[in-house]
Amino acid sequence: MIMVPKDNFKLLKGESDLSLYQFNLNLAEHFFCKHCGIYTHHNRRTDPNGMGINLGCLDDVDPLDYDAGLNDGRKLS
Repeated sequence: MIMVPKDNFKLLKGESDLSLYQFNLNLAEHFFCKHCGIYTHHNRRTDPNGMGINLGCLDDVDPLDYDAGLNDGRKLS
């Protein structure tokens, strides 16, 4: 995931393929693919001007080219 200013984000296609998840205060918005379940992006509660984007969901982008940090989900349990 990488953080960007919300004004720099534009969803080009696939909006109908996304599912919205909210919890607690229902201010943050977390989006997931309805088909495969992958997290795509989220609007932050703590920084309403910032947006988190899953680099792995972008065409022609190698997440390893960015200093975004890596998490191995298998090792988190």
